[in-house]
Amino acid sequence: MTLDIDAIFKAYPDAVSVYGDTGAFKADGTQITLVQSDIDAARVTLDAEAAAIAYQGQRKAEYPSIEDQLDDIYHNGIDGWKATIKTTKDKYPKP
Repeated sequence: MTLDIDAIFKAYPDAVSVYGDTGAFKADGTQITLVQSDIDAARVTLDAEAAAIAYQGQRKAEYPSIEDQLDDIYHNGIDGWKATIKTTKDKYPKP
C-alpha cells in the first residue's frame, strides 16, 4: 500500500508520523483512521498551492543575472530593462 504522506499530514494536522505499512499516528501513539476522500482533497489543495507559486521558480531561473540586468539598464534604459523582464513575466504569469 502506497500512502501519500504529504497529503496525510495536510489532511490530519495532528498526525506526527506516517508509516507505509501501518498508517498514521498521533503524538500519543493512537492510530488515525485515514479516509481516502480527505487525503484526496488534501492532495488537490497541495497541488493547487504548488501551482500557485511555481511561476516564481520558473521566472527566477529565466531572469538574466543581476549583472546583465544592470548592463541592460545602462545600455537600454529602464524601459528597455522593463521590456526584457516583461518577456519572462508574460511567459510565466501569476495564477
